[in-house]
Amino acid sequence: MTRVLVTGSSGKLGRAVVRHLVSEGYDVLATDRTAPAPGTPGTFVLADLTDAAQVFDLVTGVDERGGRVDAVVHLAAVPAPGLVTNTATFHNNVPATFNVFQAARVAGVKKVVWASSETVLGLPFDEEPPYAPVDEEYPVRPNSTYSMGKAVEEEMARHFARWDPELSIIGLRFSNVMEPHDYATFPTWQGDPQVRRWNLWGYIDARDGAQAVQRALETELPGFEAFIIANADTVMETDSADLMAELFPNVPLRGVEGTRTLLGIDKARRLLGFEPQHTWRDEA
Repeated sequence: MTRVLVTGSSGKLGRAVVRHLVSEGYDVLATDRTAPAPGTPGTFVLADLTDAAQVFDLVTGVDERGGRVDAVVHLAAVPAPGLVTNTATFHNNVPATFNVFQAARVAGVKKVVWASSETVLGLPFDEEPPYAPVDEEYPVRPNSTYSMGKAVEEEMARHFARWDPELSIIGLRFSNVMEPHDYATFPTWQGDPQVRRWNLWGYIDARDGAQAVQRALETELPGFEAFIIANADTVMETDSADLMAELFPNVPLRGVEGTRTLLGIDKARRLLGFEPQHTWRDEA
């Protein structure tokens, strides 16, 4: 597997994924509705993923840009609640993901990795989680239109995998994506844990997100699986147990020491071999 379609390639995570996969020897066909910066690696094609015909062309071949891809990494989406209207968010994200899944199925592509979201865990946690660290074991509980769309995408993935037992379709529930320059903001949050309460103080370095994508591409894991992808620590200097005691005193806490993440990544470690390599503490 060498030729990979990466959608949403001009976004924060997409840029990191394209750079990483190219550096690892992959032939990357990148696509977005926004052109990349000059000098960006990979081959780029403008496309609108809400148009099924364009998606099928991307998967099966575009003139002068190469033929059929071996795998798809689908990161394109309105990336958060509230950026556009609820209707626009849903009508962009869910049909685009269906088009990607369907094009891969028709073309016989057997590996799809796509960006689900930490939001399906119950963010912004106005309704307290059942326990912490949160993990993939309890049913999704979307609390926004954006999150509901991601939950719908996970359900679609489950059935696409049921229809084709050879398909590996992996949803990565990325935490809040950060680039190194974003870490300058982290010290300003330390006096008020409420500021980042909404996602249990989690984050994912874009470079570690890219590592997770590669791990998912290369794992032999048929069927549908979802994984939380977060860094190994929180965005806070305060111990995680103290944060939970102050702001979620009624939530059972399971074996958290120091500033360890409250977004459980044990499944990703166990099945994907994912291990975060970066922390804001080295760069802020």
